[in-house]
Amino acid sequence: MPLIISFSSFFTIALGRAPEQNERFTCFTSGLYAGPAVIDSFGTSACIQVDFTPTGARRFFGVPMHELAARMIALDDILGPLASRLRERLGAEPDWNRRLGIVESIVYRRLLECPAPDRQTAIALHRIATSHGSASMAGLAAELDCSRKHLVEMFHRNVGIAPKTYARMVRFHRVRQLAMSSGRALADIAFECGFSDQAHMSRDFMEFSGETPSRWKRRVS
Repeated sequence: MPLIISFSSFFTIALGRAPEQNERFTCFTSGLYAGPAVIDSFGTSACIQVDFTPTGARRFFGVPMHELAARMIALDDILGPLASRLRERLGAEPDWNRRLGIVESIVYRRLLECPAPDRQTAIALHRIATSHGSASMAGLAAELDCSRKHLVEMFHRNVGIAPKTYARMVRFHRVRQLAMSSGRALADIAFECGFSDQAHMSRDFMEFSGETPSRWKRRVS
């Protein structure tokens, strides 16, 4: 989950579609979104980006993650005056190493002030990550000794989206990594990642990225 602190020109950003000219952001964050983000930059950007794990974002922002999910949010709306002070301080500092140090110290300080991540959430996220998104939701609920309903509520609160959606997102990134790092056929990748067939994989890939795996690979290769 990204935290962007820009001290130069704005970006135009929208979730799931091309942005309008009035959808401008400089300092912002966004919760998890099960689809593509479309970003236009105009060549004069200067910014620092911090990428949080879901549990790190929960601690840093200090709000239920479903309040941030599928939304673009200006940092002023969530961090208050700290956001504008930070932007001004970074813009006035010419040295990039000192800029990074300023942001790092603020992130660490806020994390130390917040409680440790919920243990059940941390276990569930670890299981999904190590299984590359193929973990059974029923199995997760049984391991955590909770109901499926409680598991979903816990994920909405601490991650922002349902556990099954999060697992599908993890599996999508696994497909993307394999497609980029090997010359293997897409059908073989679909089989390894647990899809019923290549068409099933392509539908998921289209939902998360906005394009088919083959078209995406041609564009980024």
